[in-house]
Amino acid sequence: MKTLIDTNVVLDVLMNREPHAAHSTPFMKLCGSSITGCITTNQTTDIFYLLCRQGKNEPEAKGIVQKLVENLTLIDVVAKDVYAAFSIPMDDFEDALLAQCAKRAKVDYIVTRNENDFVNSPVPALSPSDFLERFYP
Repeated sequence: MKTLIDTNVVLDVLMNREPHAAHSTPFMKLCGSSITGCITTNQTTDIFYLLCRQGKNEPEAKGIVQKLVENLTLIDVVAKDVYAAFSIPMDDFEDALLAQCAKRAKVDYIVTRNENDFVNSPVPALSPSDFLERFYP
């Protein structure tokens, strides 16, 4: 099974943001073993920036992102994705772009804490806890 992981789920784990990390961490541990966990290339810069804002120095943040991408599959963002995302009826363009990349990469689910933001996504969205309950009861 192939999943695209929303940035908020990744950050829940990396920043140990409770109560969300309690569900995001077990989900992320499945990535690379029983499921294919993916992020888009543009998410790497967002994650790096937010880690630095949290207080990590640049080499430390870079090391964290490098380890992350060694365990996940990267999905490139191409110009066609940007243009296609404009036509997806979603309020947040960043979410629409993730949804478009997920569609092009033939992802089964987007795993996010903000399922309501992906109601009009061409790829269904599940929270980490819903994903775990459905596929790993």
